[in-house]
Amino acid sequence: MARRKENKVDLSSFDQAGARVFDNPLVTEVSDSYLEYAFSVIHSRALPDARDGLKPVHRRILWSMYEQGYRPDRGHVKSARVVGDVMGKYHPHGDTAIYDAMVRLAQDFSLNVPLIDGHGNFGSPDDGPAAARYTEARMSREAMLLVGELGEDTVDVEPNYDGSLTQPTVLPAAFPNLLVNGASGIAVGMATNMIPHNLAEVVSAARWLINHPDATLDKLMEFVPGPDLPTGGVLLGLDEVRRAYETGRGVVRMRGKVEIGPIEGSRGRQGITVVELPYGIGAEKVIAAITNEVTKTKRLTGIADVKDLTDRESGTRLVIECKVGVNPQALLADLYRLTPLEQSFGVNNLVLVDGQPRTLGLKALLEVFLAHRYEVVTRRSSYRRRKRQERLHLVDGLLIALLDIDRVVRLIRGSDDAQAAKDGLMSQFGLSDIQATYILDTPLRRLTKYDRIELEAEQERLRAEIAELSTILDDDRVLKKLVSDELAAVVKQFGTERRTTLVDGDLKEVLAASAPAGPLEVADDPCQVILSATGLVARTAAESEESAEGRRRNGRVKHDTVRAIVHSTARGRVLLVTSAGRAFKIDVLPLPVLPEQAGTVSLRGGMSAAELVPLEAGETVVGLAPLGGPADGSPGLALGTRQGVVKVCAPEWPVRSDEFEVIGLRDGDEVVGATWLTSGAETLTFVTSEASLLRFAAGLVRPQGLKGGGMAGINLPAGARVVFFGAVATDDPGHGEPMVVTSTGATVKVTPFKAYPAKGRATGGVRAHRFLKDETDVAVAWVGPRPVGATGTGEPVELPAADPRRDGSGFAVMLGPTVVGHLVERD
Repeated sequence: MARRKENKVDLSSFDQAGARVFDNPLVTEVSDSYLEYAFSVIHSRALPDARDGLKPVHRRILWSMYEQGYRPDRGHVKSARVVGDVMGKYHPHGDTAIYDAMVRLAQDFSLNVPLIDGHGNFGSPDDGPAAARYTEARMSREAMLLVGELGEDTVDVEPNYDGSLTQPTVLPAAFPNLLVNGASGIAVGMATNMIPHNLAEVVSAARWLINHPDATLDKLMEFVPGPDLPTGGVLLGLDEVRRAYETGRGVVRMRGKVEIGPIEGSRGRQGITVVELPYGIGAEKVIAAITNEVTKTKRLTGIADVKDLTDRESGTRLVIECKVGVNPQALLADLYRLTPLEQSFGVNNLVLVDGQPRTLGLKALLEVFLAHRYEVVTRRSSYRRRKRQERLHLVDGLLIALLDIDRVVRLIRGSDDAQAAKDGLMSQFGLSDIQATYILDTPLRRLTKYDRIELEAEQERLRAEIAELSTILDDDRVLKKLVSDELAAVVKQFGTERRTTLVDGDLKEVLAASAPAGPLEVADDPCQVILSATGLVARTAAESEESAEGRRRNGRVKHDTVRAIVHSTARGRVLLVTSAGRAFKIDVLPLPVLPEQAGTVSLRGGMSAAELVPLEAGETVVGLAPLGGPADGSPGLALGTRQGVVKVCAPEWPVRSDEFEVIGLRDGDEVVGATWLTSGAETLTFVTSEASLLRFAAGLVRPQGLKGGGMAGINLPAGARVVFFGAVATDDPGHGEPMVVTSTGATVKVTPFKAYPAKGRATGGVRAHRFLKDETDVAVAWVGPRPVGATGTGEPVELPAADPRRDGSGFAVMLGPTVVGHLVERD
C-alpha cells in the first residue's frame, strides 16, 4: 500500500479551538485601537457638523421625531417614547445620553432657538429635568426648518447601525443653526465650545456674504457685533470677540445684568436685583457662592440678605439686600469678582468640515453653511424639476388621448388584453410606455371636457415651473438670490430682538473702567434730609463739618418748594410722618443725593415718598423728624390736623417697630403739618381756609404719648378747615425774618410774621387775607423764612413783595402757586 503524502501546517498559528491567531505587537495593537476609538468619537459622537450644527445624536433625534410624525401641528408624546425610538433604530447608546441631548434641545435658556417643544419639567440652569416618563415633547416650528426638505433628495442618506434602515448624513438646515444655538462637546484630544448668536443678525451677515463674497470680517461684524445669549446679560470686551471671530478661538467675559436701588417693600433699603444671569449660570449657584464667601471665607461683606424671587411671570429676580452704610456699587464689584455673576466663556469653534475637524472663524462658518444651502437648494430644485417633468409627460399623454378619445376607447375595447391595448396606444398615438400605462389606469370619469381644461391649465403651470426651476439650476445668481430670500423669510417669521448687551473695547480696559470708585463702607458723615412740598425726599451729600460751614455761607437748596429739613448722618435714620398720623423709620443712605450745580442743589432728583413707605390711597407725607429722644432736649414732634387739633408727641419712639402711630385721629380728620421742635421755644401757627391765622407758644401744649389724641389748637367756624400748620422760630435771625404767604389761587399775599399778634391756644386767631369778589377761601398758606412759590409740577412762581397789611387782599400772580415753601441754606 502506497504511503499518503502529508501536508505540513504550522500549528502554532491556531489556538486549541482552531481559530486563526495573529501575532501583533502590543504597541501597534493599542495604537490602532485608540485611533479607531478616537475617530469614532470625533466623527460620530462629540463634534457638530458645520453644515447643520448638529451632533449625530441630535440629528437622529430630530430625524426620528420627523419620521414618526411628532410635529408642531400634532400633540405631544411621552419623551420616553421618543428616546426608545431613537435608541432602537438609530443611536445604539444609553437612553440617559439620548434624553440629556433631547432635553437640551428643549431648553430656552440653553438655545436661542429651541428645536423641541417640551411639555413638563425640562430643568433649569440649577436643576435637571424630570424623568423621560414624566415629560412630553414634539418638534418645534423652528425644527421643521432643519428637516422640512428631507423628502426632496436634498441630502445623502446612510444605513443605520444595523443596516436595516436609512438616516440622513446631514439635515438640510434652512438657517445657520450652529451659530444661532452654539454647541459644545468633548472628543478625544479636542473639544468644541461655541457660543450662541442672534438669528436675525447671523442671517443678515450671511445674506451680505452671498452678495459680497470678499466681505471683510469687520464688515460682517457690523451685522453680527457679538454673541447674543439666551439668558441675556452683559458681554464685555468686543476686542476679544473679534479675535474669536477671526481665529475661531478666544475668551469672552459675561456678566449678569443688575438693577441697583431701593428694594420693594423694604422702605428704601438699598439692594442689588439681578434680572439676567450669565449663560449657563443659575440663581442657586450664585446664592451658594455668596453663602460660601459670607460664612466661610469672609471675603464678601456688606450683604444683609439674599432672596430668590424668580418666577415664570417676572423672570429672573435675585435680590441681594445691602447692609446699612454699604456702597452698592462697591458691593457689586465684589460680587462680580467672587461669585458666578461674572463668568468667562472659552470660544473654540472646532467643527466637522467634510468629516475632518477644523477650527473656523465667523466668515468661514458662514461660508460652509451657505455652500451647504446652495447644494440643498440645487438638489431640491433638480428633484422638483424632475418630478414636474415626469408629471408633464403624463399630462401630455392624457391630452393626446383626449384629442381622439373615441378612437382610444375603440382601440382599448378591441384589444385582447391590457398588453395589446398598451402596444396599440404606443404604436398608433406615439405614446411612451409610461404614458400608455397611465392612460389605461385612468378612470373614464377623468376623460371629460372639463378635465381637459384642467389638464391644459396644469400643463401650462408645469411648463412655467420647469422653466423657473431650470433658471435656478442654470444661473448661480438666481440660486443665490433664492437662498437669500429664503433666509430673509426665516427671520421674518422667527427673528427676535437682541437680548445681550455688548460693551465695546479691550477687556482689561473695560473692566478697569467699570470698577466702582469709593470704599465699600460709606462714612457716617453729617448730611441733611429734605422733604419737598410735592412729596419728594432726598439728602445732601455726606460731608465734613468744615465743608458744611462753607456750604452754609455759599450754597442753597432749591426746588419746587422745601417743606421740611432735618439734620442726620449718611448712615442714620429719620422719621417720615404721614397725613394719616403714621410715622415710618427710614434709612438715610438709600435716599438719592441731590445733584449740585453752581453752588446750589436741586431736589428734582428726589425720590417719591410713596417709594419709601407703604402709603394708603389719599395718604401723603407731611413732615420729617430726626430719630431724637428726650436726651436731645427736644419736647418732641408738633402736629396739627385738618380739624384744628394740636399735639406735641413726646419723642419716645418704639425700638423694635419701624411703623407706628403718633396721634389718635378722629373720624374724617388728617394731619396737615408735622414739625420737629428743637428747643420748645418755637411758635406754633395755624392758617385756616377762611383766612384766619393763630399763633401761640409751643410751651402751651403739653407733650403726650403716642396714643394721645392731642388738644384743641384753633377754633374753626362751620365749614372751615386748617390749610397750614407749622412751628416758627422767631429768634433765629440767621435764617431770615419769618413771612406769611396766603393764596386764593387768583391772588397771593406775603406779610411779615411779626404783623400777627400772638393769641391763646384754642382761640380763633386774626384775619390774614381779605377776599376779593368771587374769592371764598384760602387754598395755600405757608409760614416760615425765605418763602418761595411753585406750581404743582415744580415750576417756580415769582411771589409779590411783602405787604405790611396783614388783612390785605394780595396781588394777582400768573400761575398762582399751588405749593409754597422756602429756600434754606445748607447748615
